[in-house]
Amino acid sequence: MTTTKQYYKWLWCFLVFMTFSFSLKAQQTDAFISQGDTALIQGEIIETPVVEKKHSPHKASFYAAILPGLGQAYNKKYWKIPLLYAGIGGVAYGISFNTKYYNKYKSAYRDFIIRDPANKSYLEFIPPGLSEEQIYGEYEQWFEEALNSKKQYYRRYRDLSYIGMIGIYVIQIVDAAVDAHFYNFDISDDLSMAVQPSMMAPMPGDFAGVGLQLKLKF
Repeated sequence: MTTTKQYYKWLWCFLVFMTFSFSLKAQQTDAFISQGDTALIQGEIIETPVVEKKHSPHKASFYAAILPGLGQAYNKKYWKIPLLYAGIGGVAYGISFNTKYYNKYKSAYRDFIIRDPANKSYLEFIPPGLSEEQIYGEYEQWFEEALNSKKQYYRRYRDLSYIGMIGIYVIQIVDAAVDAHFYNFDISDDLSMAVQPSMMAPMPGDFAGVGLQLKLKF
Protein backbone atom coordinates (compact mmCIF):
# COMPACT_ATOMS: atom_id res chain seq x y z
CA MET A 1 0.00 0.00 0.00
CA THR A 2 2.89 2.30 0.87
CA THR A 3 4.52 1.51 -2.45
CA THR A 4 1.33 2.38 -4.31
CA LYS A 5 1.02 5.72 -2.50
CA GLN A 6 4.62 6.56 -3.29
CA TYR A 7 4.06 5.66 -6.93
CA TYR A 8 1.08 8.03 -7.21
CA LYS A 9 3.02 10.74 -5.40
CA TRP A 10 5.95 10.54 -7.82
CA LEU A 11 3.58 10.38 -10.80
CA TRP A 12 1.77 13.52 -9.60
CA CYS A 13 5.07 15.37 -9.12
CA PHE A 14 6.19 14.31 -12.60
CA LEU A 15 2.98 15.59 -14.23
CA VAL A 16 3.19 18.91 -12.37
CA PHE A 17 6.84 19.31 -13.43
CA MET A 18 6.08 18.51 -17.10
CA THR A 19 3.10 20.88 -17.14
CA PHE A 20 5.16 23.72 -15.64
CA SER A 21 8.03 23.07 -18.06
CA PHE A 22 5.75 23.05 -21.10
CA SER A 23 4.01 26.21 -19.95
CA LEU A 24 7.33 28.01 -19.42
CA LYS A 25 8.61 26.92 -22.84
CA ALA A 26 5.45 28.11 -24.56
CA GLN A 27 5.70 31.47 -22.83
CA GLN A 28 9.32 31.87 -23.92
CA THR A 29 8.43 30.97 -27.48
CA ASP A 30 5.41 33.21 -27.82
CA ALA A 31 6.45 36.15 -25.65
CA PHE A 32 7.26 39.36 -27.51
CA ILE A 33 8.70 42.48 -25.93
CA SER A 34 7.90 45.36 -28.24
CA GLN A 35 10.70 47.87 -28.66
CA GLY A 36 9.56 50.31 -31.31
CA ASP A 37 10.03 48.52 -34.64
CA THR A 38 11.82 45.51 -33.06
CA ALA A 39 10.83 42.55 -30.88
CA LEU A 40 12.74 40.15 -28.61
CA ILE A 41 12.09 36.47 -29.38
CA GLN A 42 14.02 33.91 -27.31
CA GLY A 43 16.83 36.37 -26.72
CA GLU A 44 17.12 37.44 -30.38
CA ILE A 45 16.11 40.90 -31.59
CA ILE A 46 14.00 40.67 -34.72
CA GLU A 47 12.60 43.61 -36.65
CA THR A 48 8.84 43.60 -36.87
CA PRO A 49 7.44 44.44 -40.33
CA VAL A 50 5.60 47.71 -40.66
CA VAL A 51 2.11 46.94 -41.94
CA GLU A 52 0.91 49.79 -44.13
CA LYS A 53 -2.79 50.45 -43.98
CA LYS A 54 -4.28 49.95 -47.41
CA HIS A 55 -6.17 52.90 -48.86
CA SER A 56 -9.50 51.53 -50.05
CA PRO A 57 -11.17 52.85 -53.24
CA HIS A 58 -14.40 51.18 -52.08
CA LYS A 59 -14.42 53.24 -48.89
CA ALA A 60 -13.69 56.42 -50.83
CA SER A 61 -16.59 55.72 -53.20
CA PHE A 62 -18.91 54.82 -50.34
CA TYR A 63 -18.08 57.98 -48.41
CA ALA A 64 -18.53 60.13 -51.52
CA ALA A 65 -21.91 58.51 -52.18
CA ILE A 66 -23.08 59.26 -48.64
CA LEU A 67 -21.95 62.90 -48.67
CA PRO A 68 -20.31 64.75 -51.58
CA GLY A 69 -16.80 65.74 -50.58
CA LEU A 70 -16.41 63.07 -47.91
CA GLY A 71 -14.52 60.82 -50.32
CA GLN A 72 -12.14 63.67 -51.17
CA ALA A 73 -11.58 64.24 -47.45
CA TYR A 74 -10.80 60.52 -47.05
CA ASN A 75 -8.20 60.86 -49.83
CA LYS A 76 -6.82 64.02 -48.15
CA LYS A 77 -7.60 66.08 -51.26
CA TYR A 78 -9.15 68.84 -49.20
CA TRP A 79 -8.59 71.52 -51.86
CA LYS A 80 -11.19 69.83 -54.07
CA ILE A 81 -14.00 70.20 -51.55
CA PRO A 82 -14.52 74.00 -51.96
CA LEU A 83 -14.49 73.59 -55.76
CA LEU A 84 -17.00 70.78 -55.51
CA TYR A 85 -19.41 72.75 -53.36
CA ALA A 86 -18.97 75.84 -55.53
CA GLY A 87 -20.14 73.76 -58.47
CA ILE A 88 -23.02 72.30 -56.47
CA GLY A 89 -24.03 75.80 -55.35
CA GLY A 90 -23.96 77.13 -58.91
CA VAL A 91 -26.07 74.31 -60.26
CA ALA A 92 -28.48 74.59 -57.30
CA TYR A 93 -28.93 78.29 -58.11
CA GLY A 94 -29.61 77.36 -61.74
CA ILE A 95 -32.27 74.88 -60.65
CA SER A 96 -33.94 77.46 -58.40
CA PHE A 97 -33.82 80.25 -61.01
CA ASN A 98 -35.15 78.18 -63.90
CA THR A 99 -37.82 76.50 -61.79
CA LYS A 100 -39.07 79.88 -60.57
CA TYR A 101 -39.49 81.34 -64.07
CA TYR A 102 -40.81 78.10 -65.51
CA ASN A 103 -43.62 78.14 -62.96
CA LYS A 104 -44.31 81.82 -63.66
CA TYR A 105 -44.55 81.38 -67.44
CA LYS A 106 -46.52 78.17 -67.01
CA SER A 107 -49.14 79.99 -64.92
CA ALA A 108 -49.16 82.97 -67.28
CA TYR A 109 -49.65 80.75 -70.33
CA ARG A 110 -52.45 78.81 -68.62
CA ASP A 111 -54.21 81.98 -67.46
CA PHE A 112 -53.97 83.54 -70.92
CA ILE A 113 -55.49 80.45 -72.55
CA ILE A 114 -58.32 80.19 -69.99
CA ARG A 115 -59.00 83.96 -69.94
CA ASP A 116 -60.18 83.94 -66.32
CA PRO A 117 -60.72 87.58 -65.26
CA ALA A 118 -59.70 86.70 -61.69
CA ASN A 119 -56.31 85.30 -62.79
CA LYS A 120 -54.21 87.53 -65.00
CA SER A 121 -50.65 86.54 -64.12
CA TYR A 122 -49.64 87.11 -67.74
CA LEU A 123 -49.98 90.90 -67.39
CA GLU A 124 -46.47 91.22 -65.92
CA PHE A 125 -45.05 89.79 -69.14
CA ILE A 126 -46.70 92.23 -71.53
CA PRO A 127 -43.86 94.08 -73.34
CA PRO A 128 -43.57 97.85 -72.85
CA GLY A 129 -45.57 99.74 -75.45
CA LEU A 130 -48.33 97.16 -75.69
CA SER A 131 -51.65 97.29 -73.87
CA GLU A 132 -53.90 94.52 -72.63
CA GLU A 133 -56.36 95.24 -75.43
CA GLN A 134 -53.65 94.81 -78.07
CA ILE A 135 -52.57 91.37 -76.82
CA TYR A 136 -56.20 90.29 -77.03
CA GLY A 137 -56.37 91.62 -80.59
CA GLU A 138 -53.68 91.73 -83.27
CA TYR A 139 -50.86 90.42 -80.99
CA GLU A 140 -52.84 87.60 -79.43
CA GLN A 141 -51.22 84.73 -81.32
CA TRP A 142 -47.75 86.22 -80.99
CA PHE A 143 -48.13 86.72 -77.22
CA GLU A 144 -49.46 83.21 -76.71
CA GLU A 145 -46.55 81.70 -78.62
CA ALA A 146 -44.09 83.89 -76.69
CA LEU A 147 -45.43 82.69 -73.34
CA ASN A 148 -45.31 79.07 -74.46
CA SER A 149 -41.78 79.49 -75.82
CA LYS A 150 -40.54 80.99 -72.57
CA LYS A 151 -42.20 78.23 -70.60
CA GLN A 152 -40.44 75.56 -72.68
CA TYR A 153 -37.14 77.45 -72.45
CA TYR A 154 -37.05 77.55 -68.65
CA ARG A 155 -38.30 73.98 -68.35
CA ARG A 156 -35.47 72.80 -70.60
CA TYR A 157 -32.79 74.57 -68.59
CA ARG A 158 -34.35 73.45 -65.32
CA ASP A 159 -34.09 69.85 -66.50
CA LEU A 160 -30.50 70.41 -67.68
CA SER A 161 -29.67 71.84 -64.25
CA TYR A 162 -30.99 68.69 -62.59
CA ILE A 163 -28.91 66.59 -64.98
CA GLY A 164 -25.89 68.73 -64.13
CA MET A 165 -26.44 68.13 -60.42
CA ILE A 166 -26.60 64.37 -60.98
CA GLY A 167 -23.47 64.62 -63.13
CA ILE A 168 -21.55 66.43 -60.39
CA TYR A 169 -22.65 63.81 -57.86
CA VAL A 170 -21.48 60.93 -60.06
CA ILE A 171 -18.22 62.63 -61.10
CA GLN A 172 -17.18 63.30 -57.50
CA ILE A 173 -17.73 59.62 -56.68
CA VAL A 174 -15.57 58.57 -59.65
CA ASP A 175 -12.96 61.17 -58.72
CA ALA A 176 -12.78 59.85 -55.15
CA ALA A 177 -12.38 56.26 -56.40
CA VAL A 178 -9.63 57.19 -58.89
CA ASP A 179 -7.73 59.24 -56.31
CA ALA A 180 -7.93 56.33 -53.87
CA HIS A 181 -6.51 53.95 -56.50
CA PHE A 182 -3.48 56.21 -56.99
CA TYR A 183 -3.16 57.17 -53.31
CA ASN A 184 -0.15 54.87 -52.75
CA PHE A 185 1.25 55.28 -56.25
CA ASP A 186 5.01 55.91 -56.17
CA ILE A 187 5.81 59.38 -57.47
CA SER A 188 9.15 59.74 -55.68
CA ASP A 189 12.41 60.99 -57.17
CA ASP A 190 13.45 57.39 -57.85
CA LEU A 191 11.28 57.49 -60.97
CA SER A 192 13.63 59.30 -63.31
CA MET A 193 15.21 59.30 -66.75
CA ALA A 194 18.82 60.20 -67.45
CA VAL A 195 20.82 60.66 -70.64
CA GLN A 196 24.54 60.17 -70.27
CA PRO A 197 27.55 59.41 -72.48
CA SER A 198 28.55 55.78 -72.93
CA MET A 199 31.41 53.85 -74.50
CA MET A 200 30.31 51.55 -77.29
CA ALA A 201 31.80 48.07 -77.38
CA PRO A 202 34.07 47.45 -80.38
CA MET A 203 32.55 45.44 -83.23
CA PRO A 204 34.53 42.94 -85.31
CA GLY A 205 36.40 44.86 -87.98
CA ASP A 206 35.38 48.19 -86.50
CA PHE A 207 36.56 50.57 -83.79
CA ALA A 208 34.96 51.40 -80.49
CA GLY A 209 33.07 54.64 -80.28
CA VAL A 210 31.31 57.05 -77.98
CA GLY A 211 27.51 57.39 -77.85
CA LEU A 212 24.60 58.43 -75.67
CA GLN A 213 22.89 56.10 -73.25
CA LEU A 214 19.27 56.48 -72.07
CA LYS A 215 18.68 55.10 -68.56
CA LEU A 216 15.27 54.72 -66.93
CA LYS A 217 15.29 54.34 -63.14
CA PHE A 218 12.32 52.75 -61.36
